Amino acid sequence: MAYKLVCVDVDGTLLNSKHKITQRTKEALLQAHQLGVHVVISTGRMYTDAEYYSNLIGVKSPVIASNGAFIKEKDKDKVIFKDVLGESLSLELLSLFHKHNIKPYFCTPNKFYYGNIMFKLYYIVAKLLGARSNKLDDRFVFSWGQWQKVLCKEKDNIVKCEIIYRNPALIDALRSELATLKSLEIIDSSKYNIEITRKGVSKGKAVAMLAALYDVKREEILTIGDSANDLSMIEYAGLGIAMGNATDVVKQKADYITNSNDNEGVANAIRKFVLEN
Repeated sequence: MAYKLVCVDVDGTLLNSKHKITQRTKEALLQAHQLGVHVVISTGRMYTDAEYYSNLIGVKSPVIASNGAFIKEKDKDKVIFKDVLGESLSLELLSLFHKHNIKPYFCTPNKFYYGNIMFKLYYIVAKLLGARSNKLDDRFVFSWGQWQKVLCKEKDNIVKCEIIYRNPALIDALRSELATLKSLEIIDSSKYNIEITRKGVSKGKAVAMLAALYDVKREEILTIGDSANDLSMIEYAGLGIAMGNATDVVKQKADYITNSNDNEGVANAIRKFVLEN
């Protein structure tokens, strides 16, 4: 099968445990792109983060960001799809977080708002260690009153909300209440991370949109990922590939399991199914 659309997750997939893309992985993806394959970064990260990694590889394909809530053509500066949480739903989430004493994170395609000052410390340390090299437009929101102003101001731009935690037991009650909000899509992107978008948003739906845009059949699509937020695109694709370090449920649903992110699983899969094909 000649694959025409390749969608690759970032964390735990494209990036190794040192948060780097190996040269061999860059070369494999760029070679696929030069053969006419659409090589799309598909991530839970905000658009500017996703665009950075797409540019780092050197491809001109669109980018799927915020788990599919935002899709954009880089070169044409054209937004293909955007689905925002909206002011009412964002404020409802804020009320729940306040009730459970949870400090949230909200993002637009281009800006990251955070309620936990430890995030800034993590970001600075990551920069110093070389785990993050791109600049992030961020803002610390220090009070619930400030959050209300931000969510009102950004009501047409907030595409995703995120919760980062260390003790799963502390958010069990919050999870139960979130599950009652039928307007939300709630997904775990890692062991200590919950990502929230509007109902119906998913990487799988985003991949389907791009397939329709480029007139690509499902069997001509290859996707690679490792976490629960990758499951929809892995199930949708003609060839859904799980990383060697993927969660068990992703491996069970995948058509093929490649090597881990520390053993160039992406490069190996692209060479096997795209370049050598």
